[in-house]
Amino acid sequence: MDSLTQIVLGAAVGELVLGKKVGNKAMLYGAIAGTIPDLDVLASHFTDTVTALMMHRGFTHSIVFSVLFAPVFGWLVSRYEKYKDVKGWSLLFFWAFFTHPLLDAFTTWGTQLFWPFETRLAFKTIFVIDPLYTVPFLVCVILAMRQKRTAPRRAFYNKLGLIVSSAYLLLTCFLKWASYTQFEQALESQHISYLQLDTRPAALNTILWSANVEVQDAYLLADYSFFDSKPITFTSYPKNHELLGDLSNDDSVKRMIANSENWFTISKKDDKLFFNDLRFGLLSTQPGADNFVFQYEITRDSDGTAVFTESPKDTRDAKKILGELWNRVWGN
Repeated sequence: MDSLTQIVLGAAVGELVLGKKVGNKAMLYGAIAGTIPDLDVLASHFTDTVTALMMHRGFTHSIVFSVLFAPVFGWLVSRYEKYKDVKGWSLLFFWAFFTHPLLDAFTTWGTQLFWPFETRLAFKTIFVIDPLYTVPFLVCVILAMRQKRTAPRRAFYNKLGLIVSSAYLLLTCFLKWASYTQFEQALESQHISYLQLDTRPAALNTILWSANVEVQDAYLLADYSFFDSKPITFTSYPKNHELLGDLSNDDSVKRMIANSENWFTISKKDDKLFFNDLRFGLLSTQPGADNFVFQYEITRDSDGTAVFTESPKDTRDAKKILGELWNRVWGN
């Protein structure tokens, strides 16, 4: 999830663990702890694109990290804070560390919660930024923060935020199932035989859902809103995996394919080769669009090894997609 959401979640967890004993400092340290796992993004400044992508939401988003580093941070904080309970501080950091990847597991990217095992846990029920999850949660945390440390209302508001946000997260699971059923029925009614079907919510909401469908030589992309009145339309994108040629044996290419979970197409524009990660869809809701959210140009270095460079995004694309999304959410 986005940084603000993880800060709010961390603050609420910190309050739940030590709020009655240290007051707002519990929220402060919980908020800090809630952001620490995402420091893995710094890897992009020290390594290549593929390695950075493989590391993202890896070790720092695992149970192992939570268990190993919670006592370290707990001990450090107890050294200079008046409240000297190392166990208490360690529990605060553990739960803030652990709930961070647990929440991220509901997003499309997922997390390697069970690192060092490479399996990435991704339920794909909520977009990385979802106001309906974050805003009510934030309001409850602010209300709790304004109460005295031992006031009953403080605990009430904090628990209310945790309950409401968790209930919404469970609701997204039901919405995913409901949308998945719609895509299945559409494929059946249109007599489309397929190998795989993968669904996820569109940006900023859980009303509009997107689907990737693998067929023999292509991927079909489609979207569905719970307000739709017309049948679901599938747009075909050829896999073009053969365009990789001898690059298909390159280690970086293999790792990139593994990272995309085999949901990718290859395209060629002006003699340039591009790797398109389908898991995050397009920067448009228009049929036939080819501006993928994550698109990487593939070049070779002096040794002939594949090098991936993410295609830059135009700020105008963001404004355009927000307008298109708003219109598309309300049905076709």
